[in-house]
Amino acid sequence: MIEITKLTKQADNKLILRGIDIKVSKGETVAILGPNGAGKSTLLKIIAGLIKPTSGLVKMKGLDIKKDGFEIKKSIGYLPHASLLYDHYSPLENLVFFGKLYGVEQVEERAVQLVKEVGLSFFLHDPVKNFSRGMVQRIAIARAIIHDPEILLLDEPHTGLDQGAMTILNNVILTMKNKGTTTLMVTHDFKQAAEICDRIIIIKNGKLVDDFQVKDQSIELVTEKYARQLEGVS
Repeated sequence: MIEITKLTKQADNKLILRGIDIKVSKGETVAILGPNGAGKSTLLKIIAGLIKPTSGLVKMKGLDIKKDGFEIKKSIGYLPHASLLYDHYSPLENLVFFGKLYGVEQVEERAVQLVKEVGLSFFLHDPVKNFSRGMVQRIAIARAIIHDPEILLLDEPHTGLDQGAMTILNNVILTMKNKGTTTLMVTHDFKQAAEICDRIIIIKNGKLVDDFQVKDQSIELVTEKYARQLEGVS
């Protein structure tokens, strides 16, 4: 589904990504871990087609993002740090607006359903500007999946969420997984990564330093491997 080969990104004479190679199969849920400045968000932006790599190849669904970027973007749901919502719009208005951009059929019905799924039906018609950070994040998640994307890219999606909202988000991700959606998630939350992901990738100084399967939702395994890589232990 996603194939990344010898990917590099240089900015201001600094090499941010240093030859990343990753393959992700359809339906996999993969967490990307690493310290601040490791290049995680940059990698996600390149996959989303928002910035261009310096060199290397990114293919999704067999298509080259450099040549077929417009076609690929139709299949992607992207949640960056910013919500991308219009704060004077309500959740319903926001989701209908973005849904129409993607040509979603019965878009209002779909929007109402998603607001219910993220637990905010009571606030369906209230302006987003009045929402807490966690509420905004929930609607932003709904925005990212309004068109049932085949590929979901999440940049620290659990930030600002309380435990109940985290559970809602995880259920949304797992529901998408059951539909066959492929998910890449940048996170600092080892617990959430262990609970919902099939696989963990660790990036350090722009290089992929570990890539392993998560077994039995073991946070201990994730923590141990992460600590080893940050300490430089092989």
